[in-house]
Amino acid sequence: MDRLLDEIESYWSTRTEGYSEVNEKELKGMQKKAWLKTLESGFLEKKLSDNDKEQLRILDIGTGPGFFPMILAEAGYHVTAVDYTSGMLEKAAENAAKFIGEKSSNIEFKRMDAQALEFEDESFDVIISRNLTWNLPHPDQAYGEWLRVLKKGGKLLNFDANWYGYLYDDKKREAYENDRRNVEKGSLDDHYLCTDIDRMEKIALQVPLSETKRPGWDVKVLEELKAEKIEVDENIWQQVWSEEEKLNYGSTPMFMIKVTK
Repeated sequence: MDRLLDEIESYWSTRTEGYSEVNEKELKGMQKKAWLKTLESGFLEKKLSDNDKEQLRILDIGTGPGFFPMILAEAGYHVTAVDYTSGMLEKAAENAAKFIGEKSSNIEFKRMDAQALEFEDESFDVIISRNLTWNLPHPDQAYGEWLRVLKKGGKLLNFDANWYGYLYDDKKREAYENDRRNVEKGSLDDHYLCTDIDRMEKIALQVPLSETKRPGWDVKVLEELKAEKIEVDENIWQQVWSEEEKLNYGSTPMFMIKVTK
């Protein structure tokens, strides 16, 4: 499976600029405020002072070009951000310096495999991740690692979708193609067609979650891992997606899995 992980890294190395442009659009749009509110309401019981924010240990897994750490660091939090793709980490550091200036010192970037984290047990109060789990060769192993490094009583917020189910299901294929038509009709950027779709689909056919019904699978795995509390929000996309994203991804709505260890 290491060969697959290498192929995944190689693919995302070619996506640093394109993915970064998507993040920049989010930073300038409604998504920045919406995501910050969603994240904070997911891991905070009460409003924190600046000092308390600095004490909170937050880990962003699969940071990509650094969207989550940028909005959190700007709000006063300290974030450790990991990604397996070196090019993404370089782009994320560059973006942080460009968009949040001296607040970028609140972020520590590290290259790491989400399925084999190099942190001590119970190192973090909060773990966040977006659009990563589906793309892993061993997602069940990843969940085990994430819970291992989460402190007792800590929160895990994972945002994902059934991105490539259309490769296995004719009805989903029809809905996916309908999304493409709606985007074209609205004269919007097609978030699928501006990528190397053939290469991504080849990867999607090799990772286990493309044909898996989620978030049911996630809940089952987390229950087996003895998570204390598991909550699912299948409508979270309505809070955090722009109209353009809703048209692009209408057939693959994003869900949130919130876990308390």
